[in-house]
Amino acid sequence: MDNIIYFKALSDETRIRLVNILLHHDLKVGELVSVLDMGQSRISRHLKILADAGMAKCLKEGVWGIYSIADTGPGRDFIEAVRYLFQEDPVLEDDLKGALQIIESRSPGTMKFFNNIASRWDLLKREILGPFDLSRAIFRQAGTYDVGVDLGCGTGELLEAMKSHAKQVIGVDSSARMLEEARKRFFSQNGKNVDIRLGEIEHLPLGDREADLAVISLVLHYLADPPAALFEVARILKPGGELIMAEFDRHEQHSLKTVYGVNWLGFKRESIENWLEKSGFAVRRAQSYNLSKGLKLNIFQADLNS
Repeated sequence: MDNIIYFKALSDETRIRLVNILLHHDLKVGELVSVLDMGQSRISRHLKILADAGMAKCLKEGVWGIYSIADTGPGRDFIEAVRYLFQEDPVLEDDLKGALQIIESRSPGTMKFFNNIASRWDLLKREILGPFDLSRAIFRQAGTYDVGVDLGCGTGELLEAMKSHAKQVIGVDSSARMLEEARKRFFSQNGKNVDIRLGEIEHLPLGDREADLAVISLVLHYLADPPAALFEVARILKPGGELIMAEFDRHEQHSLKTVYGVNWLGFKRESIENWLEKSGFAVRRAQSYNLSKGLKLNIFQADLNS
């Protein structure tokens, strides 16, 4: 009898379209309104029905509500059982194209922010972390590798530490100004075996299975679609390769949005672990550290399944 709830929830075309979009992207109500070209009250009503049925959830980001598909539960299980019916439908495919345009339109603002503060970034980061030694915490239990990549490398601070753990290190960042600062750092040291590349984590300038180690440090909260980025990271890692990721736990420090330009106020530990597992990673270790200003940092070590 419980399945009747789910059948009713998906008995409306608009709700089917919403579920299909949310399977691929987390969006605000206004963004869903734009994609579906419908009134906000109509979209909100359908989202509430999906949420009440345990098929969708709403994550509050300040005054905004960002909707996504439920991570777990019978509502999610039902969606997974019927999602094959969404394939090769022209209306649903057009919806996904529209949603992707929304996602891509978020990026220029973030890139402009980093270009503007590139020369001051290390100082700003220290204001957040205080005396906490992030590099030491990330590489504390790291091994040795042939190729290590720092995704969202910024000015190259972590690349310095990575050089002790990998024969070749690659830094990737979407901000040309940030990479200028990174090149200055390693040029002054006559840095060898350091490769700096311009690119986005969602579309990495690396080949399949190119790296043994990937590090993502305090970057996920800037991305428009964090789960999609982790699938891309899995692509560039060799089977059995290691991912080390440092990210803030869910918090309420809204100043990080205005001062540091973040898109997300951290993430619950279980959410990241769920994303990693869906991307093909096995979480080996997760450690938490309490920082200043009520912030907590989680560092995950995960291996890509062979």
